Amino acid sequence: MRIAIIGAGRVGKSLGAALRATRHRIVYGVRSDELSARPVHGGGEDMETIGGAIAGSDAVILAIPWTSTEAIVCEHARALTGKIVIDATNPLNATSSRLALGFDSSGVEILQSHAQGATFFKTFNAAGADAIAQPSYPQGRAVMFVAGPAGPQKQAVLGLVDDVGFEAVDAGELRAARLLEPLGMLCLELAAQGRKGDFAFVLASREPAEVEAEHPCAVVALGAG
Repeated sequence: MRIAIIGAGRVGKSLGAALRATRHRIVYGVRSDELSARPVHGGGEDMETIGGAIAGSDAVILAIPWTSTEAIVCEHARALTGKIVIDATNPLNATSSRLALGFDSSGVEILQSHAQGATFFKTFNAAGADAIAQPSYPQGRAVMFVAGPAGPQKQAVLGLVDDVGFEAVDAGELRAARLLEPLGMLCLELAAQGRKGDFAFVLASREPAEVEAEHPCAVVALGAG
């Protein structure tokens, strides 16, 4: 796939490297001033304006601070029409001390309302750059949940999560992001308490895969490198 990653920070770069290694074409979308300072990301990965990156993409990954995300989606809503949009952000407040939204809505649902012609998914929000770069742990492969509408596009997103190296788990419709965003906040809280950055969640279950749907409350273990 041709994938535009909006943002070239640590998370965006880790996602780009992992996806590029599985033969996806990666283009980073950045602000015009950043583009003039760094016209080429290196390693064969292109860097363009946000609008230019979106225009040539099949899918878009939002990997920027939440404080910028809503404005960017509103600005480029028309260009996002018909595209898969993966929201990897967490809607933090201005001081990054807590989520700005509770369980009655989610950041990605707000973004979907601003660009109704696109199809939004929530994933990649509950792991840091180190975990994205290497999602295998002694306890097992790190899990990454995906919230969004069922259908071929969701299967494509689950495939991208698997390509990065995570165990991709379908968490349900987009409203399930109301549960996934607090999980992302938990990662940040654990990091703030001094846990090493290279950790992730591992999903454990005693049930065979074919009957997991009957036992949705699997054990979640914390895996650390």
